[in-house]
Amino acid sequence: MFDTTDETLISKALSGNKRAWGQLLSRYEKPVYLYGLRMTSNSEDAKDLMQDIFISVYRNLAQYKGTGKFKSWLFSIAHYRCIEFYRRKKPLQSIDDTPEVADANATPEMCYAGDAQQQTILLAMQSLPIAQREVVELKFFGQFTFVEIAEQLHVSPNTVKARLYSALAKLKDNSEVQYAYSR
Repeated sequence: MFDTTDETLISKALSGNKRAWGQLLSRYEKPVYLYGLRMTSNSEDAKDLMQDIFISVYRNLAQYKGTGKFKSWLFSIAHYRCIEFYRRKKPLQSIDDTPEVADANATPEMCYAGDAQQQTILLAMQSLPIAQREVVELKFFGQFTFVEIAEQLHVSPNTVKARLYSALAKLKDNSEVQYAYSR
C-alpha cells in the first residue's frame, strides 16, 4: 500500500475526515512525545506538552500553507509550546532532581542497560539554556538541518550553529557526560 503524504492527510483532515487526522496524529505522535521527553525529562510533562502541541496543530491546521515540510511546521509549534511550558513552570525543576526517563519502544533490558547513561545525558541537557537545548534536540534527535532549525526557531542558520557549538562545548566540559560515553 502506498504511503499517504502529509499534504494529502492535511487536506482530508481539513475537509472533516477524522481518520486522516488520526493518521497524521499517529505518524507524529512518537517524535513529538520524545521531543517533549528530552526537553522536559519527565514522562507526564512530555505527555502534557504533546497534548498541547497537537491541540495547537489541530486548531491551526488551516494556517499551514504547505510552503515547507509539515514536520518543520509541527516542530515550530512544538518549540513555542515548549517555551510556554517553561514560562508556566515556576519554580524551575532543580538540576539535582533525577529526571524520569522513558522510551515507548524500549525493552526492560534496554531500559536497565542504558538507564544510567541516558539519565546522565538528559540531566546534562537540562543544565543547558532552553535555546541551546532545543537546537541539540532538533539537530541530533529530530535530525533537522541547520536551515530547517533556523526556520522553526525564526533565527539565522549561523545563530543555530553558534547555539549548537556552545551547547556541545558545555556538554563536553560536563565530566558526567564524558564518563557516561566512555562506558
